[in-house]
Parts: sequence; structure tokens; C-alpha cells
Amino acid sequence: MIVHFSLLRAAHVLAMALFVSGCATTPGRLNEAAPPSVVEPGSVLRSLALDRSVEDRLLALDPERITERDVRTTLALVPAPRIMLLHGGLYPTHLVMATFARFLIDLGYPEAKIRDPVDREYSYSPYGDSWSSAGAIAWYYEHDGVRPMIIGHSQGGIQAIKILYELVGSYRKQIAVWNPLIGSAEDRFSITDPLTGAERPVVGGVWVSYTSVVGAGGAALMLPNQWSMISRLHKIPDSVEDFTGFAINVDLLAWDFGADKDQYGPNGTAHVRNVQLPGTYNHVLIPLTERVKDDQRMRDWVNAYVPGAENPEPPGLTEGKAYNALWTADVWFSIKKHWCLEAQRLVRAKRALLGKK
Repeated sequence: MIVHFSLLRAAHVLAMALFVSGCATTPGRLNEAAPPSVVEPGSVLRSLALDRSVEDRLLALDPERITERDVRTTLALVPAPRIMLLHGGLYPTHLVMATFARFLIDLGYPEAKIRDPVDREYSYSPYGDSWSSAGAIAWYYEHDGVRPMIIGHSQGGIQAIKILYELVGSYRKQIAVWNPLIGSAEDRFSITDPLTGAERPVVGGVWVSYTSVVGAGGAALMLPNQWSMISRLHKIPDSVEDFTGFAINVDLLAWDFGADKDQYGPNGTAHVRNVQLPGTYNHVLIPLTERVKDDQRMRDWVNAYVPGAENPEPPGLTEGKAYNALWTADVWFSIKKHWCLEAQRLVRAKRALLGKK
């Protein structure tokens, strides 16, 4: 009984710390509704100015075997999806997530597709409005023609799944399109599909290509902004195509004691994968990738990594240089894969519109 009470008290203290740190973050921007940023049907496809040889190289790529050369010579030349990085609830975690953002940029991902266009931050707070994030996802897809990705750490992982539930209408029947360039909701609740020209409501009509979470759960679920996720966290709705849930083997901060190896499952059609990370990983420092970025052998290993394959051990493991290598490599694999798939989808739609093969 004494041990049980101590655990509850520790959880309460941590929850209060999370709450206080959340109060210190920048609140969601609540401006008056902005006029719609109209996108004419077919305009995104017609404005896609790519050299034919680049398109051919892109369409020839195997999305599950993308090399560093493929990124530099082909993917870097085609549209990239917006990546929403959601950091944890404690104040320093945004600095940790920033190292992962810089890692992605260093490997070739466009910086403009990661940074917030208003405040230029690398990641987003888990205390923001989930509906505005859902509205921004719709805006990005309409204007870019490629579906965004979401990567969440700790409480940011809870928020990532909450956004997925916003997109299927679990919280409200309508969500306004959110213009991320001015930080304001637009006076509309649907977008023009950039590939088909059809009207798509934000709720029920927009999906993300890839979402991953790591260390989601724990005392953060006791916060008022996340109470609704207690019963939803581990069931993934249909608003994402490909979902990966990472769990550290015995993660006390996430209230994960290693008993459930397959925590996450689909509500319907989403492809859901569970990945167990070593118990030596640190919950707070998971996205820290500075040691990976500056080691060429490690970069080569990360670029060559394929989930489920016979991958060699990360180089420098005994020297501590393989810090968080499995999480880093797995997420980077999925980012490359969906970057390729989304760009291929866009080019095929363009060729169909213009009658080219």
C-alpha cells in the first residue's frame, strides 16, 4: 500500500510539472477567420515543373530501398511532405527534438518543410490546439499535393494521435482549414483535392501518410488537455496510412512496464506497426541524434537500415556512439519511404492530367 501510494504521489508531482511547463509554452494562435487561400483544381499539378529525367528517376525508385544518393540526386528535387515534429511536455524537450530536425536536414530533407513558417521553430508544442493542427494538415496537402507526416515524442506522441482523432471527427463535426502562413483559421471547412479536384472536408476527408510516436502515455494523460486520450491512445484511427508506435522496454515515464509488446492496433484500415526499443534508451533523450549525425559510419548504417531485415549491429555500439540509433534509423526509413511514395503519387497524377505516360 505504501509503495502504491508513493507511485501515485510521484505521478501526481510529474503531472503538475508537466502542467506548469505547459503553461510556460506559447499558446495556440487564435486570430479572426482569414479569407480562403483558394487553390484551383489542377493548379498544383500544372505548376509541378520537374525535368522529365527527374520524374523518370523518381518513378523508378523502390520506396523501401532509398539510398543516400537517391535522396541527394532525386528526392531532393521533388516536393517533400510537411513534417510536424511534436516535442514532449517538459520544457527542455524542444531542444532535444531540434537535434532530430537538424539531423533530417543534414541528410537532405528540406528545412522549409520542417520549420514552422510563422515562428520558425523546429517542433510544435503538445499543448497547442489539436484542431488547428488538423486544419493545417489539410491546408498543406491542398497546397503541396503531398500528404504531411507527424512524429511525436512523449506527450507529443499523445498529441499526434489526438490530431488523428480530430481528422476523423471524434471531437467535432467540422474543422476549419488553418492557414499556417498567417497562423489563422480560414473561413471554410473543406479543401480542393490537389490531385483529383474533388472537394474534401477536413473532417473525414483528409489523411496523413505517416505518423510515429515514442514514449507516449504516462502522467501526461492526467493533464486536462489529454484526458480524452486515456481510452483512445493505443487505437489508431483511419486518418493515417502508416503508423509506427515505439516503446522502450520498461519506460517508467510512459507507464510502460514491458508487458505489452504490441500496444498499438488499428481501429480500421490503418497499417500499424509496433517496435520495441532497448531498455537502455532514455525516455527524455530519444530524439537526440547529434552523435549519429557526425559519424559517417553511423550515417551509412542509418541510411541502409530496413525494418524487419537482417541489419548489422550499429557501428560503435560499445563506444556509446549508437545512441538511439534504432529509433533514428527506423523513423528515417519511413520518412524516405513516404517522401518517395507521395512524390510518385503526385507525378503520376500530373501525367494523367496532361495525358502523358
